[in-house]
Amino acid sequence: MRRLPFWIALGVVVTTLIAAPDKQFARTRVADGFDFPVGKPNADGYYKARGFRPNGHLGEDWNGIRGGNTDLGAPIYATANGLVVFARDVRLGWGNVIVIRHIFLEGGDLKTVDSLYGHLDRITVKENQQVLRGQQIGTMGTNRGMYPAHLHFEIHKNIVMGVTRTGFAHDFTNYYDPTNFINVHRKLSGGGHSALVAINTFTDPRTFSAPANGRATLKTEPVSRTAIADSNREAVQEAAKKPRAHTFRVDRFGNFDSF
Repeated sequence: MRRLPFWIALGVVVTTLIAAPDKQFARTRVADGFDFPVGKPNADGYYKARGFRPNGHLGEDWNGIRGGNTDLGAPIYATANGLVVFARDVRLGWGNVIVIRHIFLEGGDLKTVDSLYGHLDRITVKENQQVLRGQQIGTMGTNRGMYPAHLHFEIHKNIVMGVTRTGFAHDFTNYYDPTNFINVHRKLSGGGHSALVAINTFTDPRTFSAPANGRATLKTEPVSRTAIADSNREAVQEAAKKPRAHTFRVDRFGNFDSF
């Protein structure tokens, strides 16, 4: 009985969010764990050529152990269940980039992170697509020959950044060390439930290419529609008050019904 007030309050919050006209939330599957994005699930056949360093390299570079461009076109996998919120060609030093939003349960609280996959040769998913842990989302690339083939991989604590670094501290206030984060979150409770995650949180004023039209086979079993409030709601709503470009948006309801 002690938990009854919690569930009543949660129901009120969720009902309010679903009815909100600004379409700032979508539903996705709660992560049941995080794996490495190459050589799934344990990065077999790959090594970390460059690691995360605050105020320096803000992600990890993963290369195949055979060196050179032998891993060009190799599959890149979603690190966890989530919703694709960005899948475009950013050009410059990024090339093709995918950002996936994940919600997970930790210490009794729901938390939200973004995983970013850069320099891809090909994007095989599209914005607004639900993905599963270990599902292929693209292939390893060179950003049009700018680099030897590798994956640049980041995990963002701050879901307002997207592919923007200007104006955000380059440290643990906004980023996680990817390998450390994955190792701590390999297995999580809460999988099998759905949850509300904030969408359209990026404040980047730049205009990017049109969304990728990539498609990947999505095989999954039906899941509960139990909605769990997003723990980042207040921060995201505050960010949403700021003017932002409308060059990329994610539909509120995603393709949840295809689960």
